[in-house]
Amino acid sequence: MITSRFSKLGFILAAVGSAVGLGNIWKFPYVTGEYGGGAFVLVYLITALFIGVFVLISELVIGKLGRSDAVTMFETLATKHKKLWKYAGFIIIVPLIILAYYSVVIGWIFHYIAISIQGLPQTVEQSKDIFIGLLTTDIQTQLLYHTVVFVLVTAIILQGIKDGIEKINKILMPLLGIILAILLVYSINVDSFSKAFQFMFNPDFTKLSSEAVVVAIGQAFYTLSLGMGIIITYAASLPKDSNVVKSSILISIIDTMVAIVAGLIIFTLLFDKGAESTKGAGLVFISLPSVFYEFGSIGSFLALLFFIAIAFAGITSAISMLEPTVEYFENRFNFSRIKAAMICSIFFYVLGIAALLSNIESYSSVLMIGEKGLFDWLDFVCSTILVPIGGILVVVFIGHYMDKEAVENELIPLMGTALTKFWFFMVRFVIPFALIIVILNETGIFKF
Repeated sequence: MITSRFSKLGFILAAVGSAVGLGNIWKFPYVTGEYGGGAFVLVYLITALFIGVFVLISELVIGKLGRSDAVTMFETLATKHKKLWKYAGFIIIVPLIILAYYSVVIGWIFHYIAISIQGLPQTVEQSKDIFIGLLTTDIQTQLLYHTVVFVLVTAIILQGIKDGIEKINKILMPLLGIILAILLVYSINVDSFSKAFQFMFNPDFTKLSSEAVVVAIGQAFYTLSLGMGIIITYAASLPKDSNVVKSSILISIIDTMVAIVAGLIIFTLLFDKGAESTKGAGLVFISLPSVFYEFGSIGSFLALLFFIAIAFAGITSAISMLEPTVEYFENRFNFSRIKAAMICSIFFYVLGIAALLSNIESYSSVLMIGEKGLFDWLDFVCSTILVPIGGILVVVFIGHYMDKEAVENELIPLMGTALTKFWFFMVRFVIPFALIIVILNETGIFKF
């Protein structure tokens, strides 16, 4: 049973901190660039509402009614097949695996904070050489920053929900908002802002492919930290009088706003210097540093703010990835928080070292499985297969295996009978089907 509780504001900030991560500031802009801008953003907003918010409501209801760790909640709330459903709770292992390589990426961001201070690359070619060098040869730097992330995240988790997770989110999330606001104000005063705004909000449906629609569904789902037991675990610490519908909408709005603001900032800077908007995952680490350099003396300051913002988003998400398994060990095995946190932290730290070594030229052949290294395999299996499967388990569970009356008693007073029925229809039939399509498309089994 959960004993420590979030305040209402603390929960919202913690959930937003979990949702707002690298997916908002790093991935959303580059996939928007790849799939044509405004039309993709429109589909993303629609799917964020009808898939993201509806699954978010599902996870909040499970957590609020279950009041325990994720594994126990699936077992105790199931109306049938309890022994089978407890295994669904092991979706909490997925964020711990993700954290292993996510920590390495946060380490890259810390390194780019240092580069912003020391001196930015002057050209795209130089920027590319720096990043490739870091990725493929510089073990020492990556290990240093991976260790820093390990220490920071573990230290925060050790403080518990109120003094650790809630407190750090009350500091970092407002700071993230302030930094993004400063960057947005600067961007608004750049001539190319109108072009960036038009690119993101003027839909050109000729550029919208079926694959873009599927990717938008996946992005809307991934960015809210769904299907991993994180929101379920956080919701177990909700105040009893919390409104799960309002909380879901607010979390989704803030998360989406961060993604859109990040996109406006990035595209404004890129378009102003004539850079491309479709550079994929290398957009942040290769294209942007040299673009910041072209802005002169203000560029280094903008770069510093930008990478600090991403670091804040990364740290708050990393904390949320560790908490579900820590909570599980505390509740199911009566481990002290120190023991539970150290077991989980050492696991992701060691796996993260193996992941970063898989990109190093001298070790890559040892850690190569087929055509992918360990780092890429962890990312592919978790984000492409396990996370959407986790989402499917959540909606199937609440739609078919929980006490319908208990769920209705929670939701009908908040959104009425008709909307609750529509929500049930969505989680029972539409959302599982949509997530299966995402898996098929992302794995390449069937391209849409």
